[in-house]
Amino acid sequence: MKQPLRDLLLRALQALRNDGTLPADLDPPGFVIERARSREHGDFATNLAMLLAKPARAKPRELAEKLVAALPVNTLIDKVEIAGPGFINFFLAPDAYHAEVRRIMADGEAYGRNTSGGGHTVGVEFVSANPTGPLHVGHGRNAALGDCVSRLLAASGWNVKREFYYNDAGVQIANLAVSTQARARGVAPGDTGWPENGYRGDYIADVAKAYLAGDSVTVEDHTVIGAKDPENLEAIRAFAVAYLRREQDLDLKAFGVAFDTYYLESSLYADGKVEETVHGLTAHGHTYEEGGALWLRTTDFGDDKDRVMRKSDGTYTYFVPDVAYHLSKWQRGYEKAITVLGSDHHGSLARVKAGLQALDCGIPKGYPDYMLYQMVTVMRGGEEVKISKRAGSYVTLRDLIDEVGRDATRYFLISRKGDSQLVFDIDLARSQSNDNPVYYIQYAHARVCSVLRQAVDKGFTFEPDNGLAHLARLDNEHEQILLTELSKYPEVVEAAATNLEPHLLANWLRELANALHTYYNSHQFLVDDKNLRDARLALVVATRQVLRNGLDLLGLNAPESM
Repeated sequence: MKQPLRDLLLRALQALRNDGTLPADLDPPGFVIERARSREHGDFATNLAMLLAKPARAKPRELAEKLVAALPVNTLIDKVEIAGPGFINFFLAPDAYHAEVRRIMADGEAYGRNTSGGGHTVGVEFVSANPTGPLHVGHGRNAALGDCVSRLLAASGWNVKREFYYNDAGVQIANLAVSTQARARGVAPGDTGWPENGYRGDYIADVAKAYLAGDSVTVEDHTVIGAKDPENLEAIRAFAVAYLRREQDLDLKAFGVAFDTYYLESSLYADGKVEETVHGLTAHGHTYEEGGALWLRTTDFGDDKDRVMRKSDGTYTYFVPDVAYHLSKWQRGYEKAITVLGSDHHGSLARVKAGLQALDCGIPKGYPDYMLYQMVTVMRGGEEVKISKRAGSYVTLRDLIDEVGRDATRYFLISRKGDSQLVFDIDLARSQSNDNPVYYIQYAHARVCSVLRQAVDKGFTFEPDNGLAHLARLDNEHEQILLTELSKYPEVVEAAATNLEPHLLANWLRELANALHTYYNSHQFLVDDKNLRDARLALVVATRQVLRNGLDLLGLNAPESM
């Protein structure tokens, strides 16, 4: 609803330029149109007059009066008031909100979507867990944030590519291999011969058992068969990685998360991408030798100190393949790249960005964008839950899904801003009460479906066109509140996508559900007056559509009964 107001203001601005009130070459300033904090102050307000005052050499309030006088004749605005130092407050006509209901009914599933992404390609990398064990609850928060952001960006006109980066090389994989080998040899945690840094969860025993049985594991188009030989460490490594990748894929499938691309860290070395990156950095003169090591002058690009690229033993530090990997994203056409990372990884961000700038290959400054998130504390019965029967040392994503269901798990993991601490209350997530936000939202959707079933049972025929023709009958306070809340949805979607903050949509859906429940508890929908009945049903059916659209962007179901 902001865009029509913006268009009217720009036309008023042009009229003032045309009549000489404002300089003819005055460019429109970056003014904002915001929702009023109180209905007493109207529906929307703008700061345009105050921004124009200085270049126009005029008093803001006087300029505001002239802008209001120059507004074109329209049916959108009921009245305009000037407040404070020069804010312009707009009170919209009822039909402005009625038009939004008609738009919802016409657009259906497309309502709330926008084209701000312009079809540009964005790569969203998320989860990217080491294939060394079951996904823990922190990975679950990563998965929920990444998937919801991907959905929001797609709804905002971006060509979204979802990517999982597998760290299938390095120390952790070596520990996985020797842990599985120990289990295959009959050595358990605590026994003599157990690896010092071995993985102790029971799942390692499951991997070893499958390996010794000669089981086959297929990941993507690649099949690995257990060699049954407990002394073949390389065969064990390959099997264990494939086995746990498959397990993670199954967990993510149960969570409603899928990827377009799986990118292996090992391929960066196999395809020569790491060496290519090092050569590129050296060729641009940003490296130097010192103490037998190769250094990158990351301080030239804002880092607090230079970083070692290649250690004196000839091995690369971990940020070098990270630079190579993000270079590959640019080369693969990701005009924008977003990586969802735990906040404990924030130290690597500056050096990766510095490395990409040092390559001087056209990558925009600030590439890639990062979404940082805090870890999750799981509570049950007022006490923290720390371990899993399967993983041993931590709560797994599968634990939560099995305990509270996929929808509640997803909602709770994105219900707060990513960089905020999150407490996951299992008892609340399982409860079927108004205190449980996901239940409350889904129940609002189911409630409208129930009303429509009741209408059929009573012999009423709902005629949407008749309802839309009589929206002027919606004149009580609860209807006005619901109409206003519905109109916010496109703005919430755009803000959540732009700021990479899906919690904005999650929390707003609760507000919409509250408006619907309050309306339901205060008024009868299935009244004898057909025109009023159809108008009220049109309003709640539009609400159901918006609830369904919003739930879909969070990857949640919209049940018809509960």
